[in-house]
Amino acid sequence: MSAFWYGLQLQCRLDIRSKSLLITCYLVPLLFFVFVGSIFIALDPQAKQTLIPHMTVMGVSMGALIGVPPTLAEIYGSDIKGMYRANGVPLWMGLVNTVLSALVHLLVMSTLLCGMAVLLFDAPLPDRPLTYVGGLVLLVAVSLALGSVLGLAIQDQAKLTMISQLFFLPSILLSGILFPLELLPKALQQAGMVFPAFWGGRLLTGVASWPQGALPLLALFGGFVLCCAILLRRMRRR
Repeated sequence: MSAFWYGLQLQCRLDIRSKSLLITCYLVPLLFFVFVGSIFIALDPQAKQTLIPHMTVMGVSMGALIGVPPTLAEIYGSDIKGMYRANGVPLWMGLVNTVLSALVHLLVMSTLLCGMAVLLFDAPLPDRPLTYVGGLVLLVAVSLALGSVLGLAIQDQAKLTMISQLFFLPSILLSGILFPLELLPKALQQAGMVFPAFWGGRLLTGVASWPQGALPLLALFGGFVLCCAILLRRMRRR
């Protein structure tokens, strides 16, 4: 247990110094929020009612799908994996430490975004804070699980960057946070349901209520965790 906590603390320290994490989990999501939020409010003053949940979904998706996979690919596609084996450290520890550290950073980013929305755009806070926080934690966990699958499955950094963007862009465009889903063909509306951002947006905005709204996210989480377990098992056999 002491080794686990030491590894988690070490990962948090490394992440704090990571320029990639700073960009994908803080800088770009917050700058995107300020820029796009200003446009949304200028076009439709009522957009401030859903500004916090919509921009939070975007920030979480970016950090989880673009920021986390390269970190995992660096761990499991380099000599670090060999160091784990040589010292008797379970392979899953690198994954768990990375995910827990990213979970903390994404929650901090979401808190900063919420405060900035209130100060800059006078956006209202969620009506049910505890329900909102519960949905946010679930969304972050599921998004990180998907990002973990990408990071474990693809070791080539160039391919991983491209594929991560191929997952991130559709998850945002088909989630309904930038424009109403009714404008899309039914096929694209259904395609968006495979991404955590779709269900997370519905849950955070109150369109879907607990616990029914959380069930699809829990199902996705279970599937992604199973995929991670299979990928880690294959690594142990190599």
